[in-house]
Amino acid sequence: MPTIAIVGAGPGLGLSIAKVFGGHGFDVALISRNKVKLDALVAELAEAGITAEGFPADVADSAQLTSALEGTVARFGRIDVLEFSPHAGLTMTSPKDVTVDNLRPQIDSLLYGAVAAVQAVLPGMLEAGAGTLLFTTGGGAINPYPMLADANIAQAGQRNWAVNLHNSLADEGIYAANVAINLMIGTQAPEGVPFRAPDEIALDYWNLHTTREQAEHFIGA
Repeated sequence: MPTIAIVGAGPGLGLSIAKVFGGHGFDVALISRNKVKLDALVAELAEAGITAEGFPADVADSAQLTSALEGTVARFGRIDVLEFSPHAGLTMTSPKDVTVDNLRPQIDSLLYGAVAAVQAVLPGMLEAGAGTLLFTTGGGAINPYPMLADANIAQAGQRNWAVNLHNSLADEGIYAANVAINLMIGTQAPEGVPFRAPDEIALDYWNLHTTREQAEHFIGA
């Protein structure tokens, strides 16, 4: 059975991605900090007939994240798809107010976390000559928002690296892409606020994995 590891798994988009890939025969590894929440997600997936397991880890801690992904390999075998979409928490930070201290949590989670995750799974993918790396950012990674300056810096770095991976790994059988989501994820939103349901967005990830063409995919109004 192929395996997808979802880093930053939660009850919204992460769960929807798990259901889509699990519905296509994938085993699912869920990685986030809260074991209780992971257990609830695993139970929900089990009810849908999907084999899943949770691996608690703080994505900002490279050693914890690497250990969780190594645990995934020990449990399921080689990781075929990595989906990376953790949340470092959003704070209202203008460009002039960015400091090393308020930027560091974003860099640790979104950029260093992505690097640690890829370093953990890429050797197995290269050995097999196949694999998919999917990264998720906000739309500010492309067109920055003045009120999210710290998160935008880290997301832009992650996006830049994802495109670089796409351009340099294709000949080795590895597909990489960045997904920039520039709307609210949910089944409803305040009037005038664009949104898409997580189950619908998750289908885009499956399409990227199967078509293996785009370096990035923008989801917006």
